[in-house]
Amino acid sequence: MLRSRVGTIRPVNEFLDFKRVSKPKSMNDVQKRVTYNLAYFSANYLIVFAMLSVYSLLKNMLLLFVLVFVSASLYGINYLKGADLNIGFVHLTTSQLYVGLLVIALPLGLLASPFSTILWLLGAACVTIIGHAAIMDKPIESAFSEEAV
Repeated sequence: MLRSRVGTIRPVNEFLDFKRVSKPKSMNDVQKRVTYNLAYFSANYLIVFAMLSVYSLLKNMLLLFVLVFVSASLYGINYLKGADLNIGFVHLTTSQLYVGLLVIALPLGLLASPFSTILWLLGAACVTIIGHAAIMDKPIESAFSEEAV
């Protein structure tokens, strides 16, 4: 699936073709443009969403830390393969490690405000992607293919 998506990435000069930018004539025109452009530039829009996701994580470093911390901790606990962790005089079972991770990660995760970050990401992605799809006119070739149908 990833290879098929990579094959449909449109070149940057086509994605940002300022010659095709125009004001839609009506809401019907907006709907047609958005429908066409969402299908045509879908791989490019996934890249835009990924870039906005990386930006939002870089702007919220605590959330990035929590995600890396939880991922590394889960990897470390799974690396033990069910065995207990023995460090000097400390003896911890797998369930104690999971509970400890929960006790540390849950307050940190809530403090990192993941809900506001997700809402910002969804809003920014919708405005950017739908805005681009609405102002990009269809290419001339698509008008001729529609008349033939």
